[in-house]
Amino acid sequence: MSDPVKTTAVVSEHPCDKAFSATSIKNYIAAFFAQFGTQGMAYTLLLAVVSVALAVIPALLLALMRLSKRKVIQCISGAYISVFRSTPLLVQLSIIYFGLFTAISIPRITILGFVDLSRFIPGVVALALNSSAYVAEIFRAGILAVDKGQTEAARSLGLSSWQSMRLVVLPQAIKNVLPALANEVVTMVKESSICSMLGMAELMFVSKTVATGTYITLAPYTIAALIYFCINYPASKAIEAIERRMRRGDKH
Repeated sequence: MSDPVKTTAVVSEHPCDKAFSATSIKNYIAAFFAQFGTQGMAYTLLLAVVSVALAVIPALLLALMRLSKRKVIQCISGAYISVFRSTPLLVQLSIIYFGLFTAISIPRITILGFVDLSRFIPGVVALALNSSAYVAEIFRAGILAVDKGQTEAARSLGLSSWQSMRLVVLPQAIKNVLPALANEVVTMVKESSICSMLGMAELMFVSKTVATGTYITLAPYTIAALIYFCINYPASKAIEAIERRMRRGDKH
């Protein structure tokens, strides 16, 4: 008589358990962030700074259009600002990338060793267009904050409306809005994470790649959150210090 069949309990294992030990997972995450984390952080900062820099001139024009006495010009500026402030950035990015840049072919050129222009340019355009709507309101508030007596004094000296704006009002308005512009850069550092949808190798994309490779989601995203915090918190404190110094300077 044959021996009864021996049954053994089969314990299901997570795929990660086969591929990685606990130590190897830690080493993998550390090695990946060491190799690509700095690159992802640089990509994120580049996206934020370039986007806000490109948004400044259109935003200033939009702010001046909003302050125009002509209703048509006011309506055009108001419509632009309303559209970009009332729709999600993800939707705007999708329309620009899959719509506009489907018709416009950008060659796959890599600069700085890691920036693919065919993805970087659509991302920057979307972020800059979105940011310009918010920066326009910042400029408008800064211009309106300048005492009307300054404009009246300039006009009494024989300056035209444009000369009064360019030589008297705008320099004071720009000084007033500098902290808010710096805050917009900090905001854009966080908003740039949405560009991971296009496969840009910024910080969020790097974290997602690590999570996919290790089947671990908490650790990579926690590290990414800490990196974002380490970028934005010191920047926010520096902006607060600049604001305090500017207020003290105005009192004197």
